[in-house]
Amino acid sequence: MKAALRTSALLLSAAGAAAALHAEITTDALGELPGGATTVHVDGRNAFSLPAANLSEAERSRFVIGNSFFRRNWVEAPASTRARDGLGPHFIARSCGGCHVQDGRGAPPDFRRGLHEPPVALLMRLSVPGTVEHGEPKPEPVYGGQLNNAAVQGVRPEGQVVIRHEPVHGRFADGTPYRLEKPVYAISALGYGPMAPDTMVSPRIAPQLIGVGLLEAIPAAEIERNAREQQAAGGAIRGMPNRVWDAFAEREMIGRFGWKANVASIAHQTAGAFLGDMGITSSRFPHEACTQAQADCRSAPRGAKGQAPEIDDATFDHVVFYQATLAPPARRQPRDAQVIKGQRLFTQAQCAACHRPSYVTAEGPFPRLTSSALVGQTIWPYTDLLLHDMGDDLADHRPDFLANGRQWKTPPLWGIGRIKEVNGHDRLLHDGRARGVLEAVLWHGGEAQAAKDRVLRMSRDERDALARFVESL
Repeated sequence: MKAALRTSALLLSAAGAAAALHAEITTDALGELPGGATTVHVDGRNAFSLPAANLSEAERSRFVIGNSFFRRNWVEAPASTRARDGLGPHFIARSCGGCHVQDGRGAPPDFRRGLHEPPVALLMRLSVPGTVEHGEPKPEPVYGGQLNNAAVQGVRPEGQVVIRHEPVHGRFADGTPYRLEKPVYAISALGYGPMAPDTMVSPRIAPQLIGVGLLEAIPAAEIERNAREQQAAGGAIRGMPNRVWDAFAEREMIGRFGWKANVASIAHQTAGAFLGDMGITSSRFPHEACTQAQADCRSAPRGAKGQAPEIDDATFDHVVFYQATLAPPARRQPRDAQVIKGQRLFTQAQCAACHRPSYVTAEGPFPRLTSSALVGQTIWPYTDLLLHDMGDDLADHRPDFLANGRQWKTPPLWGIGRIKEVNGHDRLLHDGRARGVLEAVLWHGGEAQAAKDRVLRMSRDERDALARFVESL
């Protein structure tokens, strides 16, 4: 793991000898440029939507093409255009940007406002006990691997998500009370009859997309090294990589994407989302996700006149390239006294044990789908990309490849303070239950219980400084 670097005299922080193993003195010791030379300097609603700063002009043109197909809606077949038809038969969103608005993070629907707001950015994974061909979860036999709450004409939606909240009360050591809200999920209006009685359901919110190409370019050896050193340290923190099947590499790889690191590459993630979330087939996933019980789904019209995958390879490649080259924005106020104090507290609380600050990138698995401009960059994502047991309160009780029902991947922290200006909310964690950084910490348990306990003992000023540091990233 890497400890954060102190701002005064560029000294290694006092996180201990194990943390010092990865510490590096660089020309960007504060991580002011989270994406290295790819970093962009931007504020406001478009902070997550700019291309890497060091792309060539030809690559910027490719970025623009991918952006167009990422943001614009797909339409039902048959349609006058073959370039964007084929939506559904079942779907959640009409475009990639429908879930990742402004390339940012989704939020759960707020049913407390008295509105029935379909969860566009909140995906409900479904499975039953067991695995299939490559070790992935076994889909629910009637509804498949996820619940789709929308459908084209003549096809029934699969169901609707209902969310209620239970209060969770607690106090900090200084007596300050806090109140969390635990979401409780149910599925109603099932379109094809009951689900299997042993169905496991897991909510997943759409994350922001900045820097995903840089995460893909972190050497696998560094992720494995994180796991070895956490094991050797002998403490409660013992992360492990997920190992998953990648349809593009056609082999097992270390998982990096998804809340359980259940996807290894941007290409696989994108093709899976096109099919699962929009019903758009591709050359790697050419068959609609209709189960045997869904006759109306299986008989619905197909896009591209049913003669080819609904998104062609060239267009698909542009969409992958677009995501891979989305740039992290520069840090804000890294030299502020409160931010520096928060960085010290972040290290002291052992947050950096899982949220490893920095890496140097290598070449990604599919060079034609990304840019060489991402190679050799010192980046500051604050993640170890490992699975960790996060305790009962966050458990979904649903395995995913090697991940068990209590494990979640350490999410990167870069850009976290800009979510509110990009997306108008500050909802965090895998299902958006946390309202801000401090609530996210208070939901930690399992391997992170000791870190949470340290935060519970902090004064109000220290808690504010800790949150301010994380939001500066």
